[in-house]
Amino acid sequence: MCRNIKMLHNFDPPATDEEIYLSSLQFVRKLAGCTRPSKANAAAFDRAVDKVARAARELIDSLVTDAPPRNREVEATKARDRSAERFRNQATIVSR
Repeated sequence: MCRNIKMLHNFDPPATDEEIYLSSLQFVRKLAGCTRPSKANAAAFDRAVDKVARAARELIDSLVTDAPPRNREVEATKARDRSAERFRNQATIVSR
């Protein structure tokens, strides 16, 4: 469930509000143990996502680094390569 939470600090261009919201949503889903809350819990769930997103935005905006910003496309390519390798290794194990 939390595999969609990505590192968002030190990218050019910076993380968008949507990226931060989606990461916050995944985090709250993990904590709550559900992807969709019941109607009775929807308001609390939505408040939690909003609070986590605001805290995450504040954190990301406050962090400083001397490292050059990472390129999103390069990082996405690295992630795809790691995923392909992981699934290739799993397919090898299953076929044995």
